[in-house]
Amino acid sequence: MKKAKDVPQSLPPPPRFAKRTSGILLHPTSLPGGHGVGDLGPGARWFAERIAAAGQTHWQMLPVCPVGTGFSPYDSPSAAALNPLLVSVDDLASCGLIERDQIDYQASPGLARYVDFERASRFKEHALRIAHARLATGAPATIRSEYREFCEEQSNWLQDHALFFALKEAQNGAPWVSWPAELRDRKPAALARASRQLDEQVDFHRFVQYVLDRQWTQLRERCAELHLSLMGDLPIYVAHDSVDVWAHRQNFFLDRRGNREVVAGVPPDYFSNTGQLWGNPLYRWRHLSTTGFGWWLGRFRVNLRRFDTVRLDHFIGFRRYWEVPGTAKTAEHGRYRSVPGQRLFETVQSQFGSLPFVAEDLGTLTPEIHELRNRIGLPGMRILLFAFDDPNGSDYLPHRYAPNTVVYTGTHDNDTVTGWFHAPAPEGIESAQWHREIRERALRYVGTDGRQIHRDLLRLALASVANTAIFPVQDLLGLGSDCRMNRPGTTENNWAFRLLDGELDDDSLMWLRELCSIFDRIPPPPPRTVP
Repeated sequence: MKKAKDVPQSLPPPPRFAKRTSGILLHPTSLPGGHGVGDLGPGARWFAERIAAAGQTHWQMLPVCPVGTGFSPYDSPSAAALNPLLVSVDDLASCGLIERDQIDYQASPGLARYVDFERASRFKEHALRIAHARLATGAPATIRSEYREFCEEQSNWLQDHALFFALKEAQNGAPWVSWPAELRDRKPAALARASRQLDEQVDFHRFVQYVLDRQWTQLRERCAELHLSLMGDLPIYVAHDSVDVWAHRQNFFLDRRGNREVVAGVPPDYFSNTGQLWGNPLYRWRHLSTTGFGWWLGRFRVNLRRFDTVRLDHFIGFRRYWEVPGTAKTAEHGRYRSVPGQRLFETVQSQFGSLPFVAEDLGTLTPEIHELRNRIGLPGMRILLFAFDDPNGSDYLPHRYAPNTVVYTGTHDNDTVTGWFHAPAPEGIESAQWHREIRERALRYVGTDGRQIHRDLLRLALASVANTAIFPVQDLLGLGSDCRMNRPGTTENNWAFRLLDGELDDDSLMWLRELCSIFDRIPPPPPRTVP
């Protein structure tokens, strides 16, 4: 590894962000389809083909790991795994692991717009159980061979993942800190005994990840044929009740029983007057640094195996983090602690040769955070819905962008553009006036009457100097607040938005392609190779 003084003071941006491009933000669970939730099968390939034909270069997703509390992908029990909800039952049938007449999903009435998480989870598990049973009896030989190879290649995380989930089922879903002490503390004899006793369940969870990996690979290969880049999302923290914490307790501030001593959050901000109390365990960064950041390198390796580029959620946390006492009820009272972020990314670059990341550098920034992002050459983010809050002007206004920037109309945490613009004014004279002034500033800046505000802001982003422009699909289609993905600070009725069949219409896609052509955001196809 290079010493710090030998590392270049500035790294070039990844080539994929050096030219003008654009893309769509849509999580796979939001795809339309007939099994209660979007998945990695025919619907995902259809969506990739549709947006590629519309001149798009990037398909951005939220984290694709298993979901946690409130079905949030940002509170996952296994950071390296793929979400079983994403398995395509159609593709299970196509590869001979199930018969189509063995499965029948009856959709609940009125839920086409939203994921029915519980019903879809039961259905997907039922299909996967059938497929796993066939593995030993009637699966094609190529499937059995691929499965063995996958287990060997991914053994560094797969065995812990499978055993953790098998143990949770055996413990009736109880968090790992309440398991019998010998399992909680990972005593080797106890783990070996549990692995033997739960062998079938452990194998099932390994098999689920194999199937998902196989389907993911097929999707990524199709996207590569379309010259469509996949952008992932890596949450900076992991859930306390996760295999990551259970298997690597030394990396986190925990007491001898595994309970959190301090937890993660952010102080009061745009989204919440009392801050956001995330509750994730915090890293022992000094220990991680002395071990060469091996755990972090593993996380990056898994993500870059699946994605061309990865958005680093809460990039601020790679320079400093907000530490809240483990017993706190809100995030208001905490303190900032420093992080050896530059040393981490120098290590990553020495291992991978590049830094194919986007820094989610939103929130309260300090010069040190700007310096870290600029020093390692990552593009930052700008959100158009934040551009009009300050009457004196904001760094989110497009004429103030730097080229090495990814501009969004909004993210998964924002209201949709249409919902934001047409939201009723809050109560109180001052709040109502502030609300009205923000919209007036937006209309003056854009030069519009607001009747198609979603298209106005998309055009504004595409015309900006930012090298990359990305839009939630809800903003492309002008959908309202009922279609937003998440409301920060709440745990219910989030993450469930789905596209309806036929909603991604030709008119919207052709309009987008024309604008991308006008503003030089359709890169020329790569040169053909001559045999």
